[in-house]
Amino acid sequence: MTNVTATKAAAPDIPKMLALSVKDKAALAAAYIPFLKNGGIFIPTVHPYKLRDEVFILLSLMDAPEKILANGEVTWITPKGCHGGRLQGVGVHFDESDNSKMLRRKIEEHLGGAAKTARLTHTM
Repeated sequence: MTNVTATKAAAPDIPKMLALSVKDKAALAAAYIPFLKNGGIFIPTVHPYKLRDEVFILLSLMDAPEKILANGEVTWITPKGCHGGRLQGVGVHFDESDNSKMLRRKIEEHLGGAAKTARLTHTM
């Protein structure tokens, strides 16, 4: 079981929004995708996103009172019933906006040296 919770809110005529609340460092390390050019995050969801879907992310990091809004693109899909019991969801590649850069910086500050080390994640 993971300490990551996600919700989806979208309407057909507005961009998709994914909200993610990360409760601890281990969950953040499992969700973070450092090997993407701008960094990224895995978000558990049962909604059927497609590769290259543009989404907004509203992220709560551990005990931080503020939520961070960032933009990104779906670059990874883990379908329901995936081999190895992996969590269903999507990997979102952060865009190059200032908010996305700030989000990546905050994630890497929380993870310290663990941000770029080999470890099991929700994507690889």
